[in-house]
Amino acid sequence: MDIKDRILYEDNHLIIVNKCVGELSQGDQSGDDTLIDTIKGYLKQTYKKPGNVYLGVVHRLDRPTSGAIVYAKTEKALGRLNELFRTDAVEKTYWAVVDTVPPHEKGELEHYLIKDPKTNKSRAVPKSRSGAKLARLSYELIAASNTHYLLEVILQTGRHHQIRAQLEAIGLSIKGDLKYGSRRSNPDGGICLHARSLSFIHPVKKERITVIAPIPSTGVWQAFGSQ
Repeated sequence: MDIKDRILYEDNHLIIVNKCVGELSQGDQSGDDTLIDTIKGYLKQTYKKPGNVYLGVVHRLDRPTSGAIVYAKTEKALGRLNELFRTDAVEKTYWAVVDTVPPHEKGELEHYLIKDPKTNKSRAVPKSRSGAKLARLSYELIAASNTHYLLEVILQTGRHHQIRAQLEAIGLSIKGDLKYGSRRSNPDGGICLHARSLSFIHPVKKERITVIAPIPSTGVWQAFGSQ
């Protein structure tokens, strides 16, 4: 899908787009093209910008996930957006497809997570463990198909692989997420975790922005396409 069709919000200060599964939200050791490169190309062409185009990384989404992601178009906006995310002043809602019935239709999860840099995985550990960080989220079962269940997850903290790790801790795995217990991979190599919506006070205009990112139109997501 063309990047223009994936823009959820744009003004002089920031741009929010719907990231596809497999896209890198920022550069890594693979050297593969990134969503940043794509957006810079769009900005350069659309606004006929000479030279290098500025685009600041505010937060990131894991490569196998999809959904709403914010980039700053100015250094001023970047600093203010970074502060919003750092202080958890951004309301972040995710949709996750799991293949096991959750223990309750809705609930709140609280764990202490620690990241293992060797495996790039986070896991729940006792509170007393050195380096453990508090992670909180709430979830609700909002739809079901014959074989899968759609959870709406609201993050209250922003930890490494938080949703994936906390769901694993209660016996759930996101479809396609082999790293966190899924039995099979997805054909596209992604996982069924989607950053559904973002809501925050604009760092310059001081007005609330709320965006909703359409879910992918392929795979198991098709069962929930009317949501």
